[in-house]
Formats: sequence, C-alpha cells, structure tokens
Amino acid sequence: MLSKNSLEFLEDLKANNNRDWFLENKKRYEAFKKDYHQMVADFLDAMKPLDPSLEMLEVKNCTFRINRDIRFSKDKSPYKAHLGVWLSSGAKGQNRSGYYVHIEKGASFIAGGFYAPEADDLKKVRKEIAFFYEDLEEILNDKNFKKEFGDFNRNEKNTLKNPPRGYEKEHPAIELLKLKSFETIQKFDISEVSQKDFVSKMSKKLILLKPLNDFINRALTADEL
Repeated sequence: MLSKNSLEFLEDLKANNNRDWFLENKKRYEAFKKDYHQMVADFLDAMKPLDPSLEMLEVKNCTFRINRDIRFSKDKSPYKAHLGVWLSSGAKGQNRSGYYVHIEKGASFIAGGFYAPEADDLKKVRKEIAFFYEDLEEILNDKNFKKEFGDFNRNEKNTLKNPPRGYEKEHPAIELLKLKSFETIQKFDISEVSQKDFVSKMSKKLILLKPLNDFINRALTADEL
C-alpha cells in the first residue's frame, strides 16, 4: 500500500511540475520515495514465491526514476506524476515479458505481457504463436484469466490490417499473429492503493498472467537454449 501522503505528493507534483517546487518539497519526495520502495519490496515478497523467475530481483530492478526523459517530447514537464512497478525476469538490456503496476489518479492499472516489442522479438513471438497457438489460446481462454483481464489489447493501433509477412490469412491463429503488442490490463481505482490488502489483492490477480509471461518468454529465449 501507499500512504495518503504519498498520493497527495503525486497530486501536488502534477499541479506543480517544475524544478523549483520539487526542490522546495524535497523532504516530501524523500518520504514518498521510501514509501514507494517499501511497496515494491512488498510486491516482491508476495510475487517471488508464486513466480520463481523473479527470485533474483531487488527493489532497484523494479522501480523507475521520477525524472522524465524530455529530449524527444513536446511535454517538457521534468517529473513523472505517477509511479510504476515492473517485475520481470529479464536482465539489464534484455526484453522480457513481465508484470506491471501503474498508479496514477484516473489512470491506474495492472498489466502483463509484452508491450511494443522490437522487430526481432516480435518475429520470435509470432513464430511461437504460429507453431503453438493452441497453447496460447488455452491461456487466453482460462476462466480466471478471462474474468480478470478479458483478452489482449486489440485496438487498431495494436493490430495489423493485413497478415504479417510470411503468414497466410488462412492461418488458424491469424488474428493473434496480426498483433503488434501482447499486453493485457485491468484498471483499478487509485483509492485501492491505500488499502492494507492492496499488494496481496493485486498479486493474486497478477499471478494469473504467469502462463502468458511464460509463453512469451519461452519464445524470446528459444535461441538461447
């Protein structure tokens, strides 16, 4: 859980997103950071017994800097007014599927899968789907998965209009092969973050994504075996 003070800090930062305000509120930020890192530690404690691939993770592997990268952005606000938790077995420089928690007023969600993969990784995942689509369909059709997450995000930006190169339109998994990203999300209200059972509640939902993450990571690591 996060304290109400931490949530208020994020709201105030959103309304005063500039360096002067941030420096004036440095003590509040330090308290927020400590609270944030404790929540990440709680997620690791909850998730590691459920997914052994996360065993080597430390808090520092799962957090994000508050400073925004504004080099190529029209929005020059220097700080993030949200926080994220990323749990993934991938080492530095490796792209892997994982679990994500996003906390932001009006836009909080948990997610899993593989977001916007690089071209080479996308080819690997599509190859895995082409040969083992029945495995993936079984994962997506699991009643608990469907109850909590429904399906992949299949909006227009995330889906090709035509089959990807090398695949016929008659392929039985063509709609899955058309996807450019393989993530699924569940939204929640930010008020839940301050509840004592927040971490345990979200961890029970997140672990339902383990078979999906395993499937994707199997594809990404096939050449390493």
